[in-house]
Amino acid sequence: MYFSTPSIAATLAALSATVNGALVRVNDFGSNPTNLQMNIWVPSKLAENPAIILVLHPCGGSAESYAQMTKYNSLADQKGFINIFASTKKDNNCWDVASAKALKHDGGGDNQGLVNMIKYTIDKYKADPKKVFATGSSSGCMMTNVLLATYPDIFAAGSRYSGVAAGCLAGSPGASPQTADPTCANGKVNKTPEQWVVQVKAMYPEWTGTYPRMATWHGEADNFVNYPNLAEQLKEWSGLLGVTFSKNVTNTPQSGYTQIVYGDGTKLVGYSAKGVGHTVPAHEADDLKWFGL
Repeated sequence: MYFSTPSIAATLAALSATVNGALVRVNDFGSNPTNLQMNIWVPSKLAENPAIILVLHPCGGSAESYAQMTKYNSLADQKGFINIFASTKKDNNCWDVASAKALKHDGGGDNQGLVNMIKYTIDKYKADPKKVFATGSSSGCMMTNVLLATYPDIFAAGSRYSGVAAGCLAGSPGASPQTADPTCANGKVNKTPEQWVVQVKAMYPEWTGTYPRMATWHGEADNFVNYPNLAEQLKEWSGLLGVTFSKNVTNTPQSGYTQIVYGDGTKLVGYSAKGVGHTVPAHEADDLKWFGL
């Protein structure tokens, strides 16, 4: 529908950002250097000082389609937290996790626009800045890694599915299957934990605090974003979090899945899914447990 009167369109846009119990577009959330789209789900019964989960779609996806594919909104209605479903329309709807600006704190990339969505939501809904989380699948997993690497001061924890380590695609001409250097997705970028730490800390050299807790999931039969990328993510975050491998727990959280525990299991865990390809289905209830919700 086309509105010829600017005041009417502006009024409807303002109303859309305040509707509860529906996925609605927010058009003005602050600086948006890469022209992302913000959609928000605010439950009818909002908790006091609610938590926020940023949910990121895979390549070729959208906020609307990923909201329908997952259960985060129904869980938000039960628990009273807020979901942000963002969309990118560039590079085959894949998040930019390859350019220099995207791999930097306040560098003008997709990551900066996403963080501004969170800051807007904290201000508008009096959300708890200590309870901000991110999750995503495939390209959304890759961006979750980048966000928590470049904005460790914003996020408390992340859970991601079938992606690659932050910085794995650095210097690639793009981040989609059609534009990316395939070396990373093929599992051929191998580094030590120490090398990954150096790369991540260069993304935000001023940061001297701790890094967010991380859970990462990957299918052993993934031949699209190959399985060795799970090990690289675990190496990266074990180095950043200062934890080492402690044990494997089989058939957790379900048959055929192996939980890979680092330290006491409160900072870093991985999940290896036997026979699962690209991508591991979202385990929303497990994500909420990991986030403490």
